[in-house]
Amino acid sequence: MGIMSEKVCVITGGAGSLGLASAKLLVQEGAKVMLVDNRQDMLDEAAGELGGDSDAVAFVVADVSDSRQTRDYIDRTVARWGQIDFLFSNAGIIGAIKPITDFPEEVFDKVMAVNVRASFLACKYGLPRMNDGGSILFTSSIVGVTSDPGICGYATSKHALIGLARTVAKEVAARNIRVNVICPGPIENSFQADVEIALSAVMGRNATEVLDAATPMGRHGKAEEIAKMVLFLASDQSSYSTGSIFMADGGMNA
Repeated sequence: MGIMSEKVCVITGGAGSLGLASAKLLVQEGAKVMLVDNRQDMLDEAAGELGGDSDAVAFVVADVSDSRQTRDYIDRTVARWGQIDFLFSNAGIIGAIKPITDFPEEVFDKVMAVNVRASFLACKYGLPRMNDGGSILFTSSIVGVTSDPGICGYATSKHALIGLARTVAKEVAARNIRVNVICPGPIENSFQADVEIALSAVMGRNATEVLDAATPMGRHGKAEEIAKMVLFLASDQSSYSTGSIFMADGGMNA
């Protein structure tokens, strides 16, 4: 019997490295997991890694910033396994890397939609379908507590998630539902690699080397390391933690 035995979980951005690494751990610990992503090809790859559409794992394509599609992935999860125990709002995009005076308005709006509105919608439509005693987790970032030039859209959205989590945590505490935020530092994955290519062009320096030098542990993290914290926050092992920020950044914010 695992620590998530028979618990029903939803992971948005589920086909990305952090979502998939978290799904693997949750399934190993006995959970039922619905992976939500906006790309069928990535979900197909995730299905291969997780063993297909078994009784423990299901997949749905959705634009998480759309209210109808949010209701759909929630409804499909509940129809398959019953009320939700863990809702992991993990989907996110970086947007452009430009000074604020050059930052495209439509890109700013898109970043806020995917990174913030989607978590609002997940809570709005997910909470009525959650079991008391459950857990909600948002993926913010190291730039949810700090920032750098050129990332006004991304940093603003990641800061906003912390305010949203703290508000919802107080609203649902009477139901013993916990709401927390995880703030990863740079992670070894394709998402971060694309960010660092763009940052290198802006900085005129190797962004990967700069970030590693700014991290006391001297390296990027691995998705599997972050997933272990996700598992802790999903499970009853974190039963007295809510409205909190959990850093997973190799000491970058220390």
